[in-house]
Amino acid sequence: MQVSVETSNGLERKMIIDVPSENIDGAVQKRLQELARTVKMNGFRPGKVPFSVVKKRYGSSVRQEVLGEVMQRHYFEAVQQEKLMPAGYPQLELIENKDGANLKFAATFEVYPEVELTDLSSVEIAKDVAEVADEDLSKMMDTLREQRASWTEVKRKAKDGDQVVIDFKGMIDGEAFQGGEATNFPLVLGSNSMIPGFEEQLVGAGAGSDVEVKVAFPEDYHVEDLKGKDAVFETHVHAVNKKELPTVTELAEQLGADDINSLKEDVKSNMERELKNALKARVKGQVMDQLVSKHEFDTPKAMIDQEIERMRQEMVQQMRAPQGETPDLPAALFEEQATRRVKLGLVVAEIIKSEKLKADADKVRAQVEDLAAVYEQPQDVIDWYYGDPQRLREVESLVLEDTVVDLVLEKAKVTENSVSFDEVLNQKR
Repeated sequence: MQVSVETSNGLERKMIIDVPSENIDGAVQKRLQELARTVKMNGFRPGKVPFSVVKKRYGSSVRQEVLGEVMQRHYFEAVQQEKLMPAGYPQLELIENKDGANLKFAATFEVYPEVELTDLSSVEIAKDVAEVADEDLSKMMDTLREQRASWTEVKRKAKDGDQVVIDFKGMIDGEAFQGGEATNFPLVLGSNSMIPGFEEQLVGAGAGSDVEVKVAFPEDYHVEDLKGKDAVFETHVHAVNKKELPTVTELAEQLGADDINSLKEDVKSNMERELKNALKARVKGQVMDQLVSKHEFDTPKAMIDQEIERMRQEMVQQMRAPQGETPDLPAALFEEQATRRVKLGLVVAEIIKSEKLKADADKVRAQVEDLAAVYEQPQDVIDWYYGDPQRLREVESLVLEDTVVDLVLEKAKVTENSVSFDEVLNQKR
């Protein structure tokens, strides 16, 4: 086998591969002989069809099968011989293909780029640090009480924060419009869940009241026919309800805690876990952004195309389109992010390779336990991960990424920025 390699453009390589004729002719001959022993043809008993007849009937198709296999096999042998690292699948093209003559074909493909790692000490990271303060815990307890609030009917006029149970019917120019009607609709005044001006006009209304609510739909309203239109809602108030919050003791009972202190400990522990993960994600995002911006090299188009297709399939699954109605999502929609992902993956892989990093088993275990901690039966989740090598490899990949982040942070110029729990979690959400 003779091989010549041409550099056509950037990462693209073109190999011309010359395969001796005996490698093909012998394989074709052997395949036809095997076929002759089993083929059925009118006028002949099975296994008694003359070889010349089999060759005339099947020679061309068998040769095509053999050519495909030979080209694939010799392509991989040539890649190893020339010490090349293809990125993606090759485009194979026949150049010479004659019986009794050498086969010559071209394989065009991209190779992985050479990633020259930057000096990591030039990386600058602003690392946020925060802790769960007493006031943060207090706010979270209030939030939990709010989430488990109940409503009690009161015999007074509605005020901000109350819930009113209403019927309403919307009219535009005296005509009812689609979607503008509801019965026994619970509405919390001040929640801003209705169009601007609606809730304010119900403040002061009591049970049994009829209120004519006059509003204007916003110019950017999501229903085209209603944008900017003036409307009147004929509204009847059935009831006014006051919010009743459970006491902390009642909250502890509802959540299955032994007492108030154990509830606070559990809540604070969960807050600290969420804060730790959020801070970790923040600094990891910074590190990854720096790794992308600090490295310049050509990115294989084949790898970008593969990533685009993977992202397209992920989005289709998230959209849950009915079978047979898969949306045609353009590649341009994913190209920028796909390019970044591929580039980042190549840089991270080079760091792992150059630093000889491995996923520490103890860190993998800790990561699995952290993932399992939010479930009612953590051990079942841990067993689920360790029961499947593929699932465990996914965790190992995360641990390797974290190891890269730790390495960068060790070498980078890191400044700490003190922030509050709310700043971290509200931005995260």
